[in-house]
Amino acid sequence: MTGMAAQGRDAGQQARHSTTVKAAARIGLVAYGVVHLLIAWIALQIAWSGGGDASSGGALRAIAEQPFGQVVLWVAAIGLAALVVWQVLTAMWGHQSEDDDKKRTVKRASELGRAVVYAILAFSAARMAAGSGGSSGSDSKEEGLTARLLSAPAGRVLVVIVGLAILAVAVRHVHRGVTQDFTHDLEGSATSGTTGSGILLVGLIGYVGKGVAIGVVGVLFGWAALSYDSDKAGGLDDALKTVREQPYGPVLLTLVAIGLAAFGVFCLAWARYVRTR
Repeated sequence: MTGMAAQGRDAGQQARHSTTVKAAARIGLVAYGVVHLLIAWIALQIAWSGGGDASSGGALRAIAEQPFGQVVLWVAAIGLAALVVWQVLTAMWGHQSEDDDKKRTVKRASELGRAVVYAILAFSAARMAAGSGGSSGSDSKEEGLTARLLSAPAGRVLVVIVGLAILAVAVRHVHRGVTQDFTHDLEGSATSGTTGSGILLVGLIGYVGKGVAIGVVGVLFGWAALSYDSDKAGGLDDALKTVREQPYGPVLLTLVAIGLAAFGVFCLAWARYVRTR
């Protein structure tokens, strides 16, 4: 049994380090970066004109509306699917150099979390490329989910748990940015010289900016639980529009948009210097 497990581990490691998986993962990271750049652009439109859908679905629809948009979406879906495979393989057999079992477990759990995010985005891209993306935004789906949770036994507790989980993800993003923990995803040469300084800067700004945006989503879920009103929950689009409604909202939302754009740029750099562990 041990021999079979070792063979499976070796096969997984070989697949994770394969040129094919790495090349496809780079395509996925580029797609992920472009989606964030589009969300940032739409967020700027919301900040100064109030219009636009600053969700991942809105970004994918913007791609679909371009010439050859469906082809681009199919390529993005395939690349994102490869990212899912890569992250799952990393979660199963990665971080072997980490001596602390607890830290290794946390990192592997983080890889699985990324895999889920990439899988959802890959599925959305494929659906939209196939012409069945629908017209409803992600926020209405999240409000519907919140309504179902609130109607369940201990519904408020469930919604609070979801909100706290989202806030934990937000804190993790901010922590990764401030501590520059994201450098573990990059080849060593990516952080040296002038280019390296630029990558570190956009990574810091990007992770903090995205963490703030995700944090607002978590707050909205908590607000929905406290008020027992599912309409107050929402996704990224609702979160950004909530920021706009605050004092100095357009300025604050512009700063968040800059953070999301920086994360998009970081993803492009990550694609260039992706590191398999």
